[in-house]
Amino acid sequence: MGDRWRIEVDRGVCIGSGFCVGTAPNGFRQDAARQSHALAAESDPDDRLLAAAEGCPVEAITIRLLGSAEPVFPPDD
Repeated sequence: MGDRWRIEVDRGVCIGSGFCVGTAPNGFRQDAARQSHALAAESDPDDRLLAAAEGCPVEAITIRLLGSAEPVFPPDD
């Protein structure tokens, strides 16, 4: 996983649990409506970002490889 990642949060799905902020505080923040946002749209691979996406209770976080758009999380079934 040497490629850069594109991080997106679906605000229509986000329930504001704050799990992502607690898991990866350098990767996510919540606005006044408690909606999560990625601090940067692109990132080097980071285990904390992946853990935040995997732990999101509603899978509102999507991580894809920047060049190919291949999914990192959630994986294609």
